[in-house]
Amino acid sequence: MQQDLTLRQAQESVDAWIRTTGVRYFNELTNLGILVEEVGELARLLVRTHGEQSFKESDKGRELGDEMADVLWVLLCLANQTGVDLTTALQKNFDKKSTRDATRHQRNDKLH
Repeated sequence: MQQDLTLRQAQESVDAWIRTTGVRYFNELTNLGILVEEVGELARLLVRTHGEQSFKESDKGRELGDEMADVLWVLLCLANQTGVDLTTALQKNFDKKSTRDATRHQRNDKLH
């Protein structure tokens, strides 16, 4: 059975894979372009599975989890390349949202 990965472990695993199998990281701007492409592929599948567009032959066999993992992979690459610890960044983001949005969503009539 495979062990669950923390964000930090995921960053380390991607880095190890890149350095051994992937040879080197693409530069940051190339990875940004790849990230946009991967988000587009995820969006395409979501609008077909949860939206109103019909599937095309080229969409069949694609899985949401795999598309999300592709997005995460490139994001982990960018984090590694730019020195961002996503564990720390995500915790800070939770703290920010918990302070800034503590009552905002409960007061939003659109959500009720």
